[in-house]
Amino acid sequence: MTQNTQILLDNRPVGEATVGNFKAVTTDTPALQDGQVLVRHHFLSLDPYMRGRMNDSKSYAASQPLGEVMIGGTAGEVVESRHPKYQPGDLVVGMGGWQQYSVVNAADPGALRKVDTTHVPLSHHLGAVGMPGVTAWYGLVKIIEPKAGETMVVSAASGAVGSAFGALAKARGCRVVGIAGGPDKCRYLTDELGFDAAIDHRAHPDLKSMSQALKAACPNGIDGYFENVGGHILDAVLLRANAFARIAVCGMIAGYDGAPLPLQNPALILVNRMKVQGFIVSEHMEVWPEALKELGTLVGTGKLRPRESVAQGIESAPEAFLGLLKGKNFGKQLVKLI
Repeated sequence: MTQNTQILLDNRPVGEATVGNFKAVTTDTPALQDGQVLVRHHFLSLDPYMRGRMNDSKSYAASQPLGEVMIGGTAGEVVESRHPKYQPGDLVVGMGGWQQYSVVNAADPGALRKVDTTHVPLSHHLGAVGMPGVTAWYGLVKIIEPKAGETMVVSAASGAVGSAFGALAKARGCRVVGIAGGPDKCRYLTDELGFDAAIDHRAHPDLKSMSQALKAACPNGIDGYFENVGGHILDAVLLRANAFARIAVCGMIAGYDGAPLPLQNPALILVNRMKVQGFIVSEHMEVWPEALKELGTLVGTGKLRPRESVAQGIESAPEAFLGLLKGKNFGKQLVKLI
């Protein structure tokens, strides 16, 4: 038997999430049944969507059950297999959750995906060449449908999704403006990722100031916006949007603590005949192969250079997750387990 430390959701947050919402336990991994594999996780993915699942409320995904392992993406290696497709040593990505090991029914659709680390490090398969990257790809390609020369804006731009969005939009000949928190993240956008402009939202904490910053960075208005945060940033984008602008709504991190996020002037959606569409990338598995191929090429050729924030050890996951919700991470937030 292999000892397995797990992080469970112990109780639901009231307002802001805290370390006290989680509990660590250690168990033995069960013996494998036919068709199952045992995966040792090298990395856990921490993502903003997890905060919404901690609530017992209507959302696009089922609530995280209390007393069960926190749901989340994982990358690791097969250490034991009773499925013919997988052998010990295979590197795989799945949804193993906040734990050191997972027992996976390998025949379930989408349960595991083998990955090639020849040109793309294993950890990037949880970020730029994984779910976050495909999220950026779908929002840009399928919802915004950019044309060369158009202006694209993305919030949370230095994170795993935002940085991939920038590289994908630049590859399509767009002008790309990123919104991020702090001068270091803004320099990363322009100096390393090739964004045309960056706006520090900490320097523009209200609607008037953010609107002015967007006007300066987007002299020809905004044609496409990838939404990760909501709040006054979305209000400012609506003020600067062109006719027939498109918004892909991926996340609303400003509202993950449960308070409503009102829009100041929703009539602008009508005035500008805008398309505003929310989406969940797991509902569009048919695009993943095409998206992952392009994202892998961008990383492999150095046109997308993802940053990572890496916490050490399974016990660090709750603190690292809470830091992510406050923007303390720089790039993709991971937990390294070995």
